[in-house]
Amino acid sequence: MWEYSEKVREHFFNPRNSGLLEEANGIGDVGSIQCGDALRLMLRVNPETDVIEDARFQTFGCGSAIASSSALTEIVKGMTLDEALQISNQDIANYLDGLPPEKMHCSVMGREALHAAIANYRGETWSDDHAEGALVCKCFAVDAVLIEDVVRANNLNTVEEVTFYTKAGGGCASCHEGIEEILAKVKAERSGPGEVSPPIKSIEPSVAPKRTLVQRIRLIEETLESIRPMLARDHGDVELVDVQGRNIYVNLKGACAGCMMEAATLGGIQQKMVEALGELVQVLPVSYMPKSAS
Repeated sequence: MWEYSEKVREHFFNPRNSGLLEEANGIGDVGSIQCGDALRLMLRVNPETDVIEDARFQTFGCGSAIASSSALTEIVKGMTLDEALQISNQDIANYLDGLPPEKMHCSVMGREALHAAIANYRGETWSDDHAEGALVCKCFAVDAVLIEDVVRANNLNTVEEVTFYTKAGGGCASCHEGIEEILAKVKAERSGPGEVSPPIKSIEPSVAPKRTLVQRIRLIEETLESIRPMLARDHGDVELVDVQGRNIYVNLKGACAGCMMEAATLGGIQQKMVEALGELVQVLPVSYMPKSAS
């Protein structure tokens, strides 16, 4: 599991400004539930001064996504729109006294939502769905424009860092070559003409070994067994219910059932499963199982 700062924990357990903002005149929607994270940011802007008077959010995601959204709403209140547009994803992370590297994409999602909400208020068209053919990571629907923007803004140098900040490359790994090309392009821009950039450090694409269903289930059970001691410390437990393709359905038990940290717990289990199996999988609660299969 990842180490979270006290401020991240505080904003997760006691999120500020969560819920609907009925008087919102600027709304930004980013992400998707299918990809694991989704955020709606709502702003109430004074039309005479362009000052953000109130901000609220609704989010689906892990503890870092909730904390980042909560922090963002606190940061922007009282700012003018032009001031808010200067906020970077690093500013959001710094406000929370840092985020685990693997969770920096949550702060990027917050920045994207802010830009979308301001564009909506101004009557401008904002979209993270760029021209056809620009999609780099099909697993998480991440396009080249977003990757380039994040690489430049955060001075990223490796495929692994791009995955931490955007999720791109965290699935089947078939997009790693495309990410490396973007990194090389930005690297060349930084170096300037006549200078030779050092090679981009990349992570080797992981190819999931072929396993029978029984072998996969056995490995999944072993992974859950390694997680149980951590859950047991909080009087919780988890059991495997079913495996359907890349969907792994589990039942959280004891104190984990209905806990406020349920989404974060499932996210942590999913990360462990991806690492153990070497493939992109989704860990879902048993309530998400198709009725015909339950």
